[in-house]
Amino acid sequence: MRFLLVDKPAGVTSHDVVAAARRGLGVRKVGHAGTLDPFATGLLVLAVGKATRLLEYLVGFDKTYRATARLGVATDSQDRDGERIAEDDNWTSLKRGQLEAAAAGMVGRLSQVPPAYSAVKVDGVPAHRRARRGEQVTLSPREITLGSFEILDHVPPRVHIRVVCSSGTYVRSLSVEFGKRLGTSCHLAELRRTRVGSLHVRHAASLASVEAGEPRQGAWVGAVSALSHLPRVVVGAEDAAKLADGKRIPGDAPDRSAAVFVLPGEELVAVGAVRDGVLRPRKVFHEPGGPGA
Repeated sequence: MRFLLVDKPAGVTSHDVVAAARRGLGVRKVGHAGTLDPFATGLLVLAVGKATRLLEYLVGFDKTYRATARLGVATDSQDRDGERIAEDDNWTSLKRGQLEAAAAGMVGRLSQVPPAYSAVKVDGVPAHRRARRGEQVTLSPREITLGSFEILDHVPPRVHIRVVCSSGTYVRSLSVEFGKRLGTSCHLAELRRTRVGSLHVRHAASLASVEAGEPRQGAWVGAVSALSHLPRVVVGAEDAAKLADGKRIPGDAPDRSAAVFVLPGEELVAVGAVRDGVLRPRKVFHEPGGPGA
């Protein structure tokens, strides 16, 4: 039971990558732990087979991106795929120091309104579908945290940036906000996700290798490793069998809303919760009397 790291190329959707993995690996159940826009590249974490049952535990991670903001032009989608809606030349007088000051002001907790062209649902319908139908889309702001908004290079009118942000952040909207602070229009021209939690794109397989059914071994991540952010409780064979039957067992562990129960050697038994000294399985992967699922 494993996860597969894939380096998504530009021009394909996250769903396209999932479909390619199903065909190439010959596995029906494949899902992903966080979408990337079609124009974006970089790390896409795929859950393969029974690992899809663990996707809910791979959310909420901080992410790292490399992005290129294009100053002087605004688009309706806030990225390069949209239609131009404004243009100015205010960027021509901007100095590196002004860019650095604006970037420094972006770090910390911010209130961000997701873009109209996003997957956020409005009355059960993705906002981007409503926007493409010409409907007025109003989305509520959400709080995000930026650990870093670093200027890497400035080749006017483009600014290359490294962003470390909380889950749910729209880098497209960050580029627009960056432009506002500089007094110019702006949109996101390039985006590459390099990290999700502890998982890095340097270990990812190419889409071509996935389509061929031959992703490199280093791109596979075991379930226990992928869940390393959760507390780990080691259990014996007898208790593992009870957990596998859905039974609660006593355990000496701090209360946790989510924890990983493993056998010695880190074979995954179950994911569950610990409360009042009791281990409570929620999702079981161990087969009593045999190897883990």
